Amino acid sequence: MRHLMSPLDFTKEELDKIFDLAGDIERHPEKYAHACSGKILATCFYEPSTRTRLSFESAMTRLGGQVIGFSDAASSSASKGESVSDTIRIISCYADICAMRHPKEGAPMVAAEKSTIPVINAGDGGHQHPTQTLTDLLTIRSLKGRLNDFTIGLCGDLKFGRTVHSLINALVRYSGIRFLFISPEELKVPDYITDMLKEKGIPYEEVIRLEDVMPRLDLLYMTRVQKERFFNEEDYVRLKDFYILNEEKMKLAKEDMLILHPLPRVNEISVEVDEDPRAAYFKQAQYGVYVRMALILTLLNIQPLPEGGTSC
Repeated sequence: MRHLMSPLDFTKEELDKIFDLAGDIERHPEKYAHACSGKILATCFYEPSTRTRLSFESAMTRLGGQVIGFSDAASSSASKGESVSDTIRIISCYADICAMRHPKEGAPMVAAEKSTIPVINAGDGGHQHPTQTLTDLLTIRSLKGRLNDFTIGLCGDLKFGRTVHSLINALVRYSGIRFLFISPEELKVPDYITDMLKEKGIPYEEVIRLEDVMPRLDLLYMTRVQKERFFNEEDYVRLKDFYILNEEKMKLAKEDMLILHPLPRVNEISVEVDEDPRAAYFKQAQYGVYVRMALILTLLNIQPLPEGGTSC
């Protein structure tokens, strides 16, 4: 039995198989419509989520399975003081696979140690968000045709952004990747990330102005400044609109640059940019369903048969 705690839990070759499967699901959804018939996914979300939770639920439903779970800690026994370890032991009696989001780093790992069913980390604090990373990688591979040899700018909250940390850790396994970290001083990427890049000899730069590097980017990964990660309201208000991507800035970009965003956005991407053909963030959300469908099938060891049946 396998779990997914980090994007690095799968080798590059295993990721290629997941992405190939996601691509086949996109092209032939009818082949997978009953693949998880009789299977149950538990979504255990201890903090609010829209995209991640609903994309997991959509993925399992499209596979013909069912979903149970809770959408915040207040609606679970955690409000009574139940531990994550006890919760997952109970969930293991009710479901075949679990997707867990938790505000505390490492909580899904604790669950995985006690679980008798596969556990997927759906985001733990400011630490990891592996299924978003798989979504990002599938989006890049599908739209760019490769996962190597490009310059990517990561912009916004690089300190608390778990999606950023996961994506960087995943991309360093591919050749020819160059990072440009665009953030105010207060939201710089953590030292452990830059130390790792130095150790691996992977080129990166840290800048403050987005305009200065736009012409160099093949990909721009925008992030919101996350209010829920701030202890000080004044700091959040001061930094929340530090970057706003608009049509004027897009004039500086390459014609084939892609804009990604894990969503939700607040003000960091103007709605006028939505009509730009380089805006890929809504396609990215759709790819998130395909990759989660592929991940569920992989962790449950379900192989679709040519005629549309399944085998375990």
